[in-house]
Amino acid sequence: MGRDQAAAAAAAAAVVHEKVKLFIGVLALQFLLAGFHIVSRAALNMGISKLVFIVYRNLISLALLAPFAYFLEKKDRPPLTLSLLVEFFLLALLGITANQGFYLLGLYHLSPTYASAIQNTVPAITFVMAAVLRLEQVDLSRRHGVAKVVGTVVSIGGATVITLYKGLPLFHHNLNIESLSSSSLILNWTLGCVFILGHCLSWSGWMVLQVPVLKRYPARLSVLSLTCIFGLLQFLVIAAFTEEDLSRWKVNSGGELFTILYAGLVASGVAFALQIWCIDRGGPLFTAVFQPVQTVAVAVMAAIILGDQLYTGGIIGAVLIVIGLYFVLWGKSEEKKSKNTQGHSVQAGGDDITRRLLGQEDASRKDEEAAVTDELA
Repeated sequence: MGRDQAAAAAAAAAVVHEKVKLFIGVLALQFLLAGFHIVSRAALNMGISKLVFIVYRNLISLALLAPFAYFLEKKDRPPLTLSLLVEFFLLALLGITANQGFYLLGLYHLSPTYASAIQNTVPAITFVMAAVLRLEQVDLSRRHGVAKVVGTVVSIGGATVITLYKGLPLFHHNLNIESLSSSSLILNWTLGCVFILGHCLSWSGWMVLQVPVLKRYPARLSVLSLTCIFGLLQFLVIAAFTEEDLSRWKVNSGGELFTILYAGLVASGVAFALQIWCIDRGGPLFTAVFQPVQTVAVAVMAAIILGDQLYTGGIIGAVLIVIGLYFVLWGKSEEKKSKNTQGHSVQAGGDDITRRLLGQEDASRKDEEAAVTDELA
């Protein structure tokens, strides 16, 4: 009897220990990704070319990813066909060229805090795309269906508020309000929001497009590697016409080198590995619930490190986006419970979309072994 109690106590302690590790891991993930927002903005402030920053980041990412893809997926890679190469090209166009390009263009005009806040609309946008393509079910007769629709509307409404209404500055009331509300600054704010929304749309489109591609080419690391290669080629073509000055490709300081290494090694390497681990241990829902922590961390870091200002319109919009995010997540959770209760298996296409809608798809054991690879955000 005593042994049984001791075994039960040991098992309970192990569960608590695992939950603590998972909690620390998911918080660390959000802070690492928050750091990427700050580092990217710092790179722009230093005058690094947006194209140069993206090319170097993806070169580092590819160097990390390619060896794992080559050695771990030798037996899983189907033969490449012309149609697959076209699909990889389109994945790169959405997931790297448009995604990362729009992000840096938006960040150039906008605070990292609001860029991070608007990113919380990605699950809602992905849901809309998946529903239009019939990869996601919308059952308005059930609570979870209504919750997903309401969450989508609220999230997009919050993004609209951030885009169209800047509001008054917080904390620094001695600033000249009229100068802050000048037409040029309002235009830059709106333009930045539009670019970040373009980033979110392309990110969502990339996740939706992966579903049919991964069905035909079920080697995730190889898909990411090929996508990265095509993305690099696309950016190099763009750079050939826009970055003819070779001096722009030179890294001029330790600060510039740090921002590039952080983006390539930490954001695309360590953070991606940690994300795989968190999703594998806690599931996509658990990981996605902590996503707004990233926005809060960015706001604090940006205020301390960059001296960024917060505005009422941005705060209102960010709160609406987070509320909408949790509506969508709750709807997905209830939908999954309902399907499990009814004993119906989730369709493969919808399951893939659900996983991506909540962040990344669940990591297989093979993904876990290769957990120093890349993600596009």
